[in-house]
Amino acid sequence: MSPSDPAPIPPRHDASIEFGVKSVGRFIAVGGGRGGVGKSLVAVNLAVYFAQLGKGVVLVDADAAGSNLHAHFGLRAARSEPDLGEDGPRAMRDALVPTSVPGLSLLPAAHDAIAPGLTLRAGRKMRWLAALRALPAEYLVIDVGPGHGDLALDLMLAADVPIAVTVPEPPAIETTYRFLRAAFRRRLRRLLVRDKLQLAILERALVHLGELPAPIELVHQLAKMDRALAELAWAEALAQRVQLVVNQTRVRTDMELGAWMSGLVSRHYGVLLDELGHVEHDDTVWLTVRRNKPLLVDSPTSKSARNVERIARRVLALATAKPVEDALARPIPIEEPTLYAALGLTRSASDEEIRRAYKRQREIYATGGLATVSLLDPERLATAQRKLDEAHDTLLAAVRRRAYDLSTFPESEPEVLSARTTRPALAAEQLMLQEELEGEIGPDTEFTGTLLRKVRESQGIELVEICTKTKIARAHLQSIEDESFEALPAIVYTRGFLIELAKQLRLDPAHVQRTYLRRMREEMTARGKEPA
Repeated sequence: MSPSDPAPIPPRHDASIEFGVKSVGRFIAVGGGRGGVGKSLVAVNLAVYFAQLGKGVVLVDADAAGSNLHAHFGLRAARSEPDLGEDGPRAMRDALVPTSVPGLSLLPAAHDAIAPGLTLRAGRKMRWLAALRALPAEYLVIDVGPGHGDLALDLMLAADVPIAVTVPEPPAIETTYRFLRAAFRRRLRRLLVRDKLQLAILERALVHLGELPAPIELVHQLAKMDRALAELAWAEALAQRVQLVVNQTRVRTDMELGAWMSGLVSRHYGVLLDELGHVEHDDTVWLTVRRNKPLLVDSPTSKSARNVERIARRVLALATAKPVEDALARPIPIEEPTLYAALGLTRSASDEEIRRAYKRQREIYATGGLATVSLLDPERLATAQRKLDEAHDTLLAAVRRRAYDLSTFPESEPEVLSARTTRPALAAEQLMLQEELEGEIGPDTEFTGTLLRKVRESQGIELVEICTKTKIARAHLQSIEDESFEALPAIVYTRGFLIELAKQLRLDPAHVQRTYLRRMREEMTARGKEPA
């Protein structure tokens, strides 16, 4: 622990207290990845989205290496750092630069300064953080930059919504996992900075492990040295929550990477990495960068913009959700997970559910798979694969399954947590959409593609689920939601698609198809085209 480190942050219950930003409504930090994965893309467009909702937003460039947020708005880099001397807050406010988006101001980094940025040095760090609390903002969005330096970690740990961004590439995924391990170590060090004895035990545990450990590995090592400290560390692990965005997705496995990483981190690290969403690879993104405009301003209807918008909506739902009491603390896991837990199932799983779960888990734990990069060494990966094979062979044989159940659960069946990780962001988004829809849907509602998408997302239903149940091609369902009328088949077929879609969404099929087709005919006629 360096003597120049700032005062400790208390256990994270109120991020505004830790960060000292009580005047800021919501604090969102974007980081947790290597350079070039799209952190600036996410930070800029989150800020734009909130500003477009009429919020007062400040976007902060805290990347010492130079994220160049100013370039996304066609602005110049700052030439000097704010003078944080006698009146640092006023200097910070004076340094804000208005952008082309109403309500959005930028605090640019001084990349054109003659002297290096002093605000990032430990001695001035707390004054810089304190000055941020006076910024006139309902939302403070910070691009903390790549890596896991102390400032980046402190900002991410203190945020109301910390967001890690990665791409489907081994180096980026490895950096994200390393960030989670470094964040946990930083969290514990700051918690124990005033307790010299426990801090010394922590440092001995780290030296014994010989590398930056997974949170659960560090907890297990501490349990051998000081049980009370191990319990404290485990509570901190359960409290560490980071959101994950996967950028530049191209194929199905890329889009599922976030869910896979979330499940793996929960199982092998013991911390929560919540899948927030993904952004599809889209040439529109680099075109907007070349035009010095944010994606949501320059190309709001592009597929990548729709992805970012949904991520932003989930962040908004998380940031405005009412605080929920934490569940009862789980004991430190000591025993090996059961065969059911290995597949992410409960004891009531059917044979078909077991087969599907086994296929999915084998794909996640495949040799050379993206999701396990740097998370498991070859030996541990092989052990996990053998566990899956054992679960498949045992649970699909009735006699062996019965014997296993009797030997593993001799008394009443305990509560079994599914490996399908909870998704606070998705739950918060659904609740927000359901509240909005209560006032939008009535007997005279005209159903548009946007409204149908909103209803579907409020129920947590993916298009692929509707495709599977109705046998309607995903492209047709997507065209209905996007109102790409020219891409839809003849009206007689589209009417059938709308009826089946309405049934899946528990809407009135007759009302949905009647109002949607009326709108479709009017739009096509206005474009000078006759509906088929």
